[in-house]
Amino acid sequence: MYFTCLPDHTEPGFNESQHFSKFKKHNIIFNAESSESFCDDHVGCLSIKTILNGEECYGIDGRQLMVRPGLFLVLNNDQRYSCRISSKEKVRSLSIFFRTEFAASVLFDISHTEDSLLEYPFPESKALPEFFQTLQYITPDMGFQLSALLRLLETKGYHKTMTDECLVFLLRNLIELHRSDKKRVSNIMAIKATTRQEIYRRLCIAKDVLHSSCQEDLDLNKVSAEACMSVPQLVRQFKSAFQTTPHQYLTRIRLEQAAGLLQRSNEPVHDIAWKCGFESASAFSRIFKAAYGIQPTSFRKGHKN
Repeated sequence: MYFTCLPDHTEPGFNESQHFSKFKKHNIIFNAESSESFCDDHVGCLSIKTILNGEECYGIDGRQLMVRPGLFLVLNNDQRYSCRISSKEKVRSLSIFFRTEFAASVLFDISHTEDSLLEYPFPESKALPEFFQTLQYITPDMGFQLSALLRLLETKGYHKTMTDECLVFLLRNLIELHRSDKKRVSNIMAIKATTRQEIYRRLCIAKDVLHSSCQEDLDLNKVSAEACMSVPQLVRQFKSAFQTTPHQYLTRIRLEQAAGLLQRSNEPVHDIAWKCGFESASAFSRIFKAAYGIQPTSFRKGHKN
């Protein structure tokens, strides 16, 4: 199923149970523009959320995660969450919900050899892996698949078979990213597997804090408190998992956000520097050139959309 507008949960007569029942029967895609919209309590099946412009805040398990262009959030089956768009300007969001049986069949396919699939082509279980519910960068492959899906929907309209074909490859990519997460877990410095898993979960919380508050000054004490880790353990294990320190990771977030604004907007460089959390335009230009090998103004001229 395909929708180009979001449901209004506050509309008189809106049937919540009927609305949510669709998520158990169909793959569902929302490709919609909206402003000042919210849903305080939602539950669905395995899904991914991303933003094509603007930003949207998701609340899960007491945490607030800010989804911006270039990032996506994965939510597991039956995860309760809230979502809110505060901007008065239109924000374009993309949400894809995978029917449990469909997702399980793709997982079964990717987990078995061709020989075994010929002998046992259909999964007996609907079990899905527990994804880390954290902000992730959209990889080039995933970006290509999302673009292909949107191009199909916008040029040919919704066709269930063609859409499901696209979702097979998109879901395979999502499962591969989950495997990458598991490899990062193995890099955690701890003896017990359960300890490594828990440390990585807390590191993801720290990473999400950096993404969601990237315009603020970095306060390691605040980040460590959010993740329930000491500062030394946070810095040490963050480097083990992500091959970078929290400060370096935050700088990367700010630079990528600034590069996007340079490409998409006409805002002055000093405004972009301030908006992305840099202390001054000169500091921003120096750090930007060190990372990209070119001044922000020259980058804008060469990459303007």
